Amino acid sequence: MMLNIEGALKQDRLLRALTGLNRKAFDALLPTFTTMYLDTQQAKPRQRGLGGGRKARLLTAQDKLFFILFYFKCYPTFDVAGLLFDMHRSQAHEWMHRLQPILEAALGQKMALPERHLESIEAFLSRFPGVQRVMIDGTERPIARPQEREQQQQNYSGKKKRHTRKHLEEQLMKPNGS
Repeated sequence: MMLNIEGALKQDRLLRALTGLNRKAFDALLPTFTTMYLDTQQAKPRQRGLGGGRKARLLTAQDKLFFILFYFKCYPTFDVAGLLFDMHRSQAHEWMHRLQPILEAALGQKMALPERHLESIEAFLSRFPGVQRVMIDGTERPIARPQEREQQQQNYSGKKKRHTRKHLEEQLMKPNGS
């Protein structure tokens, strides 16, 4: 049993549900991904002769691109990904780690990668000019159990089942950046 990739590629709604891309975007990314994949394959020497080893389940670059996009869209366990793509979970793990940098390079070349790290508030405001208020959510950090009962109740986290301090930061911003 293997996921019908060709069938998924023919149905735009299904393709978007499985990979996050429509057919036009998928087809636009495919040549860049293929080039990047072939470049990485040529950089490594073959470990086996031609025709040796197990027959690949992801035969074409299209199959490989579909697999890695599916993985990042749905985040299945390797057991589930292996079942859907008719391979062992260790092979699904290997394919994910092999294809991830290739996908990132292809998306970077297409200028489609999200910016994940902004250096300053000014950079944030230039990227998102209409923002007026930002809430930065933090984490609950454990603290020593307070001696006073009122402080104990105030700092007890039912979620963490211990005494914590909630580190939340809120910053107000005006549209002009000041």
